[in-house]
Amino acid sequence: QVQLVESGGGLVQAGGSLRLSCARSGRTFRSDAMGWFRQAPGKNRQFVASIHSSGGSIYYADSAKGRFTISRDNAKNTVYLQMNSLKPEDTAVYYCAVSPYGLAGPTFVGQSQYDFWGQGTQVTVSS
Repeated sequence: QVQLVESGGGLVQAGGSLRLSCARSGRTFRSDAMGWFRQAPGKNRQFVASIHSSGGSIYYADSAKGRFTISRDNAKNTVYLQMNSLKPEDTAVYYCAVSPYGLAGPTFVGQSQYDFWGQGTQVTVSS
């Protein structure tokens, strides 16, 4: 099993920044993709960004491009999501997830492709 613990959420004004972290422990894989998803109240969980274990490929949802940056530190078993220029519509619970042997790209944006999930961290952006 893989355990994931997100942190770094909070309340921020529109235009502000937050940095989310996801600490990982447990089983490892030869390769994997780690992703961030978010779920706003009354809406389905949406893909935000993903990064391959090699660090060589990264993929963003259109809503994240130009404002969010995903990165990972394999030595610390941690993935980050730097979120800048936040908007009220970014308000959601943010989850990190692991897709064993997955890829970071447009074909790996579905929830079902990620086997392990954290509990989420709340991000609230006030207008």
